[in-house]
Amino acid sequence: MKRKLAAVAVLSATAMLTGVIQVSTSVAQASPAAPSLQAQAVQQHAAVVAVAKGQSGPIAKALALGDQEKLVAKDAIVDKDGTRHLRYERTYAGLPVIGGDLVVHQKADGAVKSVNKAVSAQITLPSLTPQIPADKAADQATGAVKSTVGVTVDSDESPIAGVHQTGKPELVVWATDGNPRLAYRTTVEGVRADGTPSSQILITDASSGKVLSTHEKIETAAGTGNGVFVGQVQLTTNQNGSQFELKDTTRGGQSTTDMNNGTSGSGSLFANPNNSFGDGTASNRESAAVDAQFGAATTWDFYKSTFSRNGIRNDGVGALSRVHYGSNYVNAFWSDDCFCMSYGDGNGDAAPLTEIDVAGHEMTHGVTAATAALNYSGESGGLNEATSDIMGTMVEFYANLPSNPPNYWIGELINLRGDGSPLRYMDQPSKDGQSADNWDPNVGNLDVHYSSGVANHFFYLLSEGSGAKTINGFNYNSPTADGSTLAGIGRDKAAQIWYRALTTYFTSTTDYAGARAATLSAASDLYGANSTEYNAVAATWTAVNVN
Repeated sequence: MKRKLAAVAVLSATAMLTGVIQVSTSVAQASPAAPSLQAQAVQQHAAVVAVAKGQSGPIAKALALGDQEKLVAKDAIVDKDGTRHLRYERTYAGLPVIGGDLVVHQKADGAVKSVNKAVSAQITLPSLTPQIPADKAADQATGAVKSTVGVTVDSDESPIAGVHQTGKPELVVWATDGNPRLAYRTTVEGVRADGTPSSQILITDASSGKVLSTHEKIETAAGTGNGVFVGQVQLTTNQNGSQFELKDTTRGGQSTTDMNNGTSGSGSLFANPNNSFGDGTASNRESAAVDAQFGAATTWDFYKSTFSRNGIRNDGVGALSRVHYGSNYVNAFWSDDCFCMSYGDGNGDAAPLTEIDVAGHEMTHGVTAATAALNYSGESGGLNEATSDIMGTMVEFYANLPSNPPNYWIGELINLRGDGSPLRYMDQPSKDGQSADNWDPNVGNLDVHYSSGVANHFFYLLSEGSGAKTINGFNYNSPTADGSTLAGIGRDKAAQIWYRALTTYFTSTTDYAGARAATLSAASDLYGANSTEYNAVAATWTAVNVN
């Protein structure tokens, strides 16, 4: 195997890219406990990205970008036939371009087939000198968060306490709205009323100081629970002397720590001499850790076996799970900054929020950040949240736990409302009283947890079809906006289509119309342009009023 890798390294770019697919396929079929194959997959993915880096100059020229514009490789995918999908960020005069991301689709010989751009506007700036100084822009950004309840996109729109700026404002080019101009990017941090940390990215106009955009980096799924959810499960642990640690070296070293009700730092790694953790009760601190470690492992295995993805960032690195975060903290969140998942213990520190679809949902935010980086506001924010709901649901089906039978509802066991109802319903999102079943021109104005309903409804209908039915013991009755009757193609095919659209065609600004086009392209790639699956995707988007 070593000789084969050495030979691949000296092949041409096209041959090397084709070889990557062969290695990735074998990795998908391998046991998670095969670190040598994981290492090969990481090396091959790095080789693909290296080719994308080498192509950045010629591609920029082929796209007729200006002399001051450069492409920075972020990721790359190669199909079995050698077709390349190269994902780039953009810079202008060395400044990051917000909304400048694009995906270039090439034939195996390098010829460009098509390009997906977040924004099509040409970038030409008369000056690179801001009209207001950075410190003034930072003060205005911090003041906006201090004075404006709901400047965040989070669902509770709660005010943020202890607001402070971190780092220096960064000069960028803001192009997301199609009107490129100089702006500052500032990070402002604080803490919400429920104890959730806030890390706001604010974009302010470098001429007027006006806040152009806010983006909350801490992505949450609120809820409460009444116990431990996964029941009796097997865990992969690490022996360190006489101790066994909740650290999984077969899955990128991902681990689980005890925050001891604190909110900073990495916490202390769970370890004991018995290699047996928890007793299934919330009063035992190890029980929530079992949920978290199992949830992370299952999410890892789901992405690997289903999509040949080697970890959240596809780089073989495992995430950290932190349990017992905060005191009486009724929430859970993913943060890219620490590459970690954090779980509160709920009301009275007696109800850890460690249900498995919550784990899959939150860690999928990391997958989205590593690929399309969908803006967490407007319709793209709804697609971001829906992606996490979709893949969190798929993780739940993948786990197929007797203690948590899989279904198309989100967070049904954590009982947020106190009446046993789920947080969200994919078959009929409006049953929660706030989510949208179908698209309309105002959907983008909803909170992202509710605008996600359109895509959640699409995924359910594409998977299972319309009308009343019982699946796995759960009753559903999914309507359509146009009164059509749909037959589903199955959740596995629906997930393949959504994942390919996310990783291959979505950009940071993709809206629902763009999602329709992207999933149709994905269905065509996977199953053919005239296939049953392609036609089902088209009909299903129409059934949720996305035309």
